[in-house]
Amino acid sequence: MKLEFFAQRLLRFGLVLILFWIGAMKFTAHEAEAIKPLVETSPFLSWLYRIFDLRTVSNIFGVTEITAGMMIALHPVLPRLAVLGSTVAVLTFLTTLSFLISLPGWEPKLGGFPALSGTGGFLIKDFVLLGTALWTLGESWAAMNIKSSPADARPHQKLFANRR
Repeated sequence: MKLEFFAQRLLRFGLVLILFWIGAMKFTAHEAEAIKPLVETSPFLSWLYRIFDLRTVSNIFGVTEITAGMMIALHPVLPRLAVLGSTVAVLTFLTTLSFLISLPGWEPKLGGFPALSGTGGFLIKDFVLLGTALWTLGESWAAMNIKSSPADARPHQKLFANRR
């Protein structure tokens, strides 16, 4: 179906755009400061500030996000690399969702759960991004298995045959 084909491309390249854009923002002083409360209260990431300074930690995240986006974008030609990029994206969004636990994600002054704080509202969208990253992982994994099959001399035709 044409709509499904378009929607899949929109999901994949929307995820790529978000990873690029958010990753590029990590190279700014503003974004480095903005993520500081999230990282320093995280049981998984707080140790980074004992090793690296504020900007270096933010830059590491930026490089990771941009690299994941580039690998996901290469799915049509290098699905094996897209599997790795999608895995990094899945881990990225699982990490950001963990901030809902380590940093107050809902606003007690508004009656507690389900009233989201500004941070909670910002982070909750990562459930959709996590789902998209899992979908790209599955699609790239399937494409990788098709392309590595020696029985099929033209795997790209099989990969795209049902999508038109």
